[in-house]
Amino acid sequence: MRREGSPRRGVGVVFFRELFDHLTSVRMLVLELLVVLFGAVVVYFAAEQIRNTTAEDPFLFLRLFAPPGQSLLSFVTVLSILIPLIAIGLGFDAINGEYNRRTLSRILSQPIYRDALLFGKFLAGLATLSICLITLWLMVIGFGLLRLGIPPSTEEMGRMLVFLLVSIAYAGVWLSLAMLFSVLFRSTATAALSALGLWLFLALLWPALAQVVGEAISPSDIRFTMIGIPTPDTVAWQQGLARISPGTLYGEAVVAMLNPEAQSLTNLLAQFQGRVLGAPLPLDQSILSAWPQIVSLIAGMILLFVVGYIAFQRQEVRA
Repeated sequence: MRREGSPRRGVGVVFFRELFDHLTSVRMLVLELLVVLFGAVVVYFAAEQIRNTTAEDPFLFLRLFAPPGQSLLSFVTVLSILIPLIAIGLGFDAINGEYNRRTLSRILSQPIYRDALLFGKFLAGLATLSICLITLWLMVIGFGLLRLGIPPSTEEMGRMLVFLLVSIAYAGVWLSLAMLFSVLFRSTATAALSALGLWLFLALLWPALAQVVGEAISPSDIRFTMIGIPTPDTVAWQQGLARISPGTLYGEAVVAMLNPEAQSLTNLLAQFQGRVLGAPLPLDQSILSAWPQIVSLIAGMILLFVVGYIAFQRQEVRA
């Protein structure tokens, strides 16, 4: 028989309490409304473009998420911006909020362990994000059925399902980061600003810096430059540095899932060998192509959570 104060029981109590707070909070309702509003507008314009310009396309439903010729106005682009904002909004005050309300010591005085508290809060935040993303995903599919008048194929459903799972993993990375800052900083404002600042740096500045740093580490070979081909070593360094950003990993995985014609994600030389765009890849080959990016997102989520867990275990909690 399991004793009353077991960590497993504590995780369940914290999970359901936090999940209820998230789903009923005004902050979450505002974020959900924001996501639905932006997503509906973008998908509506994508559907209209598909109806007007696409004659025969075996992956018609995938174009709702990433319509051709709309790099800035696409569902994926909007989602890549809103997911970090929602995740940071859920996690930036997960621990320091309890400190500031002076409720942390009272919670831990109950038969709830520290690891159960942190793990339960993380699971509740991830479940909340999953509910939002699944709801939005189903809304897009339903809207596509109404506007396009045809059901998605099995191949498209498989790709859209993997895209959903990748989006949840991407949200988990930013939730773990927000909770890490919530553990490290006692001020909720400092935690929120730090998380938002790091997101803006990785999303806007780091891709350009990665190109410069990669060029400095491994300069381009003049022999490749003369024939218009990037230097392999330089490209490898630039891509490796760029993939420090979760947004880059998410973007590459999404390209593999929503663009079956993308046959190479890691080798820019393939562009000059005619191997990037061609016959659509089957679903299993696309998953294998994006597997390193998917694993990296999951590993990043776990790593950030473990760092926050260690920091939280070493903190002193006073009444």
